[in-house]
Amino acid sequence: MKKISILAVIAIAAATLASCGNSTPKANLKNDVDSLSYAIGMAQTQGLKEYLVERMGVDTTYMDEFIKGLNEGANAGDDKKKAAYYAGIQIGQQISNQMVKGINHEIFGEDSTKTISLKNFLAGFVSGTTKKKSLMTVQQATAIAQSKMEAIKTKNMMSQYGPIKAAGEKWLANNAKQAGVKTLANGVQYKVIVEGKGEIPSDTSMIKVQYEGRTIDGKVFDSSYKRKQPAAFRANQVIKGWTIALTHMPVGSTWEVYIPQELGYGSREAGQIKPFSTLIFKVQLLSIDK
Repeated sequence: MKKISILAVIAIAAATLASCGNSTPKANLKNDVDSLSYAIGMAQTQGLKEYLVERMGVDTTYMDEFIKGLNEGANAGDDKKKAAYYAGIQIGQQISNQMVKGINHEIFGEDSTKTISLKNFLAGFVSGTTKKKSLMTVQQATAIAQSKMEAIKTKNMMSQYGPIKAAGEKWLANNAKQAGVKTLANGVQYKVIVEGKGEIPSDTSMIKVQYEGRTIDGKVFDSSYKRKQPAAFRANQVIKGWTIALTHMPVGSTWEVYIPQELGYGSREAGQIKPFSTLIFKVQLLSIDK
């Protein structure tokens, strides 16, 4: 039997309920078509509860309310007024359960005590939908949203991870004074462990390296040595600090490279790497594969 999507399940259920009043319909299997209809309906509920819980945020404690709403929606028929109302409820729930939560996580990260203003969000949403009493155009709103989101996100990130940034800056300042440490014009520091005599890659060169990465507290977060497999990639396909170091590094070299946070992952969290982290890499440039 061809599988019907979950949306089709809801459509089938609605069609079934349309002529059945506000009570849950009862099966009456008088013939083969009745039995077939019931069996198809039953079979198509596979995964429905999971869909309601995971995608629509329904608490299964209130399944009776779900059935009540389903009946009301189905019995609305082609009443355009009720259809618009139910559409508003559905989109409103998506805003509450998905959109606002996603925006909050994007801006405030794991800080669940902070949230955007639902009241003002809805005011903007309604203005944009009805084209009435708008304080700005959609284009202006998009630009402002991007700008404000980045500013608030950065401020929030600094309040959480500012000490990591400050510690990294202090560490780099002290490290620059250590014997054998050199600083490139853009702030990347390095110390030569093994001096190579080979060709220096361009930023578009395919290169092969062995490496180990750690934070300034000594925690190793990645290592090709542990995987016993060199890494191969184009020199400009990595963080900026890596690209800068590689394009000054002769083949055969092994360097310890010290990368400021803004040339690493910046405000992003990458696996075990916290935002604004200064990074240390041992890099062994094995070859250039043109």
